[in-house]
Amino acid sequence: MFQRLIASIREFIDGVRGELKKVSFPTRAETVGATTVVIVFCILMSLYLSMMDSVLGWLMRKVI
Repeated sequence: MFQRLIASIREFIDGVRGELKKVSFPTRAETVGATTVVIVFCILMSLYLSMMDSVLGWLMRKVI
């Protein structure tokens, strides 16, 4: 029973190593580019939502 456990753990580790060899990690330039896009998008969306909140708040004050 103990040998089966060791064999299954060894098989699992070999499988993990095999899968990690298939992984393609992004380059530094790709990571910086993607991060920049996300940050710019977040800033633009926060400005848009802030503007919409102000406009709708102003509109609700005029209605009420």
